[in-house]
Amino acid sequence: MRIEPTAPYHSAQDALRVLETVARHSAGVTDTELARRTGLGAERLTALLRMLRREGYVEQITDGAYVTGDTLRRLTSAHDREQALRDKLQHALDGLRDSVGAAVYLSRYLDGEVRVTQYAAGPTTPAVNEWVDFRCSAHATAVGKSLLTQLDPGARREHLSRYKMARLTSRTITSDKLLLSRLESQPPTVPVLDLQEYAVGTVCAAVPLTAGSAVGCLALSLPVEHAHRLKQAAETLNRSAAPVVLSLTI
Repeated sequence: MRIEPTAPYHSAQDALRVLETVARHSAGVTDTELARRTGLGAERLTALLRMLRREGYVEQITDGAYVTGDTLRRLTSAHDREQALRDKLQHALDGLRDSVGAAVYLSRYLDGEVRVTQYAAGPTTPAVNEWVDFRCSAHATAVGKSLLTQLDPGARREHLSRYKMARLTSRTITSDKLLLSRLESQPPTVPVLDLQEYAVGTVCAAVPLTAGSAVGCLALSLPVEHAHRLKQAAETLNRSAAPVVLSLTI
């Protein structure tokens, strides 16, 4: 797998430049003016505007100019911002679930703990059975390992010192030395995998989310009989992560 996890981050940064320009022009701004002010090429700008319109961040008025959309107004409002963000993230996760054909999870490292903050699953895309608390099984899950790779070495060791690395399946790594070595050598362009390390019958992949100083990741899970889809699903997840990064950044 050769996946570039910074792609969603760069897409979100470019989208923010577009949004900032649109927000400064309350009467609307044309795509020609947007291209001039942002320095983005026509093809790149067209793709970003398509995504921003689809996600409700911008709207196109009758003369073809762009103005801020309802989603941006809600996310930048002091009133009910947290609920608006949660609703927007859930909408994005639901879309990702449908596009990758797998249960999808948004996870954060908050106050020294691994937390799955939101997820999207369904009858044909069941969520992982949390038979061991995700907070104490970071050594075995794609989510936990992805979050740990984003910490500095001292913080990784501190986390592992608080949680015994229990053997959850025959594939689980229980040596902190081996795990720390693998986390240190984890290529940033490759998703973190869990190949039946947390639960027999389930494979997972996680890609990091870069949104400011926050540590987070997007992950997916598949039944082991669909393991052949893991690579393609992880690539799709990574390519489609920009709206999630954008929501967390605004």
